[in-house]
Amino acid sequence: MLKHFLSSKIHRAIVTDADVDYEGSMAIDEEFLEEAGITPFEKILVGNQTNGHRFETYAIPAPRGSRAIVLNGAVAHLGKKGDRLTIMTFGLLSNEGAKDHAPKVIVLNDSNEIISRRGI
Repeated sequence: MLKHFLSSKIHRAIVTDADVDYEGSMAIDEEFLEEAGITPFEKILVGNQTNGHRFETYAIPAPRGSRAIVLNGAVAHLGKKGDRLTIMTFGLLSNEGAKDHAPKVIVLNDSNEIISRRGI
């Protein structure tokens, strides 16, 4: 049997912009995507710690080093600049594969700088 496990997480990210007129997705600094092991266009689950909303969308790369976390399209209604988010991906693992699994986690500070890395 396969079960869903946390694969990667960007914790405590601060929204830098929101664009309701964009077609969709969430732009994330390319460095953050790489550090957390998130592939462009991969499905993400986002928890907004500021207002309690949870939503799914997909990740697109923002310019490397920009520290951008941008809500695009419909999800721009679920958050605003300054909100704190947790961005997660999940993968399927067998019970055997899960024994040695450790998700890739990066933690950001209030300036969207990486302050901690785990499982990397």
